Amino acid sequence: MRSLDPRLLDVIERYVKPKTNGIGRYLHLLHANFARDDERERTLFLQSLHSAAQTITDEELEVLLGGEWRSRLTAAWLIAVDRRQHFRDVLGDLLLASQLCYSGQGYCFALARLCTQEDALHLAAYLERYLQQPDRQYDQRWAISALLHIDSRAGSEHASRFLAPGGLWHQWNDAQFRPSPPSRFIDDLCALTDSLE
Repeated sequence: MRSLDPRLLDVIERYVKPKTNGIGRYLHLLHANFARDDERERTLFLQSLHSAAQTITDEELEVLLGGEWRSRLTAAWLIAVDRRQHFRDVLGDLLLASQLCYSGQGYCFALARLCTQEDALHLAAYLERYLQQPDRQYDQRWAISALLHIDSRAGSEHASRFLAPGGLWHQWNDAQFRPSPPSRFIDDLCALTDSLE
């Protein structure tokens, strides 16, 4: 077994593993579990996340983005909370590569929170590729929700081509074990994060 970079281990200890209400930060972020907490617990967690996002350096974020899925998921959320626009293309490339499970949730949220046309193009490229692969259930639901969020904020219609009757979203969704309509849950997550500002 190869040993992990000591810098990565240090940054993981400080930003990925810290506990709020007895649960590590990355577990709160996974599937946005924190959103299901009661208001007091959710507020404590979001305050901790906001503080960490303002404290972590770009170099430390780069170290986390080179790590495993927990590190990447956490880094993406910290980038999102602090709206570090200069990570946009890195996040877009990592999303498209889809190398590790769960981390794509964070990339989608971060791109939604950055909320520009460039972010929409990264999400659209991801959907164009992975909606054509119905046997792969990755982060398509997160990506369509993120794209819908950007469209609603920017007055654009990037998601419409995927959501048109018979479009790629419907083809992919209909092939899933549990088909479901596209959801706007990213709107709610952005609103919760915005409440810290």
